[in-house]
Amino acid sequence: MLGLRRARLPRARLARSLQTSADATTLRSDIPSSHSEPFTVQIHEDSFKTHNLETPSLDVSVTKEELLKMYREMQTMRRMEMASDALYKAKLIRGFCHLAIGQEAVSVGLEHGIHPNDRVITGYRCHPFAVMRGGTIEGVLGELLGRQIGMSKGKGGSMHIFTPTFYGGNGIVGAQVPVGAGVAFAQAYAKDVLKSPAGDLAFSPQVGQLEPGKGGCTFALYGDGASNQGQVFEAFNMAKLWNLPVIFACENNKYGMGTSAERSSSNTSYYTRGDKIPGLQVNGMDIIAVRQAVEYARKWSVDEERGPLVMEFVTYRYGGHSMSDPGTTYRTREEVQRMRSTQDPIRGLAKYLEDWGVATEQDLKTIDKEAKTVVDEAVEKAKASPEPGLDAFWGDIYFKGTEPPFMRGREREEVHYY
Repeated sequence: MLGLRRARLPRARLARSLQTSADATTLRSDIPSSHSEPFTVQIHEDSFKTHNLETPSLDVSVTKEELLKMYREMQTMRRMEMASDALYKAKLIRGFCHLAIGQEAVSVGLEHGIHPNDRVITGYRCHPFAVMRGGTIEGVLGELLGRQIGMSKGKGGSMHIFTPTFYGGNGIVGAQVPVGAGVAFAQAYAKDVLKSPAGDLAFSPQVGQLEPGKGGCTFALYGDGASNQGQVFEAFNMAKLWNLPVIFACENNKYGMGTSAERSSSNTSYYTRGDKIPGLQVNGMDIIAVRQAVEYARKWSVDEERGPLVMEFVTYRYGGHSMSDPGTTYRTREEVQRMRSTQDPIRGLAKYLEDWGVATEQDLKTIDKEAKTVVDEAVEKAKASPEPGLDAFWGDIYFKGTEPPFMRGREREEVHYY
């Protein structure tokens, strides 16, 4: 017994947790005077966690120009979402409305890491992605207001906004994940067909298809609340079976509607859920880490043709799940305030810009004011746009040029001729 008492069990190794601070990246080289000349920064060593995958490089090349553009875009996206909040509270926006305040580093960082020919699809927290993928602020706000200027002509609403390379906003929980796998399948198929002599006849760049000789991938985003959907795992399986160029990216903002991830998921390490698909967990509050991870994922899937990848952006939403959710019944106000004050992605990038001598506090205030002006003007432009007329609802049922001779409405006498 004495020997047993003295015997020491091997000490368990403590797993290091992911770093989710927004300002942990450090400067590694001198700052050049030119705004376009690159310099090196180093991401915190705990900004990534991997599953059957090598860790991305922590050294990142950036420029003053890109950092300032990131700051301007994040600030503008937040202002747009804040304007949506105000319009909803003024009862000018009706129905469902899900805002992404606090998660700006994901949408903006993603755009800085992908190529114009890539595709993005997400759930209902989609407004910033729509703008970053070629939409306009007045187009998003107009759609929320149900006006003709809206990106879907005022007929789709918050969750149904598209561009040639952005496949929406989708309102059915998790449904965008298999659709995203399908978009990636189309990309892989088109790439093969385009290698043939008749390839340029089969796919037209004018309708958002692949350009001849150019590959691409699809980023299929979903939330932690959708992560337990069966269709998500079915999409994983097909993507790996066919080696599709798709990146499954979970935006883990800690709560699926009003349920914490720990209460809904037995495995909250969402990046490990791909079985044979490698995974990468990312600090989603540091935009430099997001951009680096996205570039790494794209290289894996497109340049190296190694198939799908599962990513997890650990982020946080400040507001409720939707505008009907106060967001304080399942978490404390202190928790939200702590995240705002210590891990805010915009404040983190602002700290980099000031500490590294890229911009002064006054420079950033000027950008903030300009972002507010841009959004305020977009609000007025959207509000001034008329609502769609009744005849507009007969349009966009079929792809242009493929309409039948006529469509019948609810009543036998209600017939529209094209």
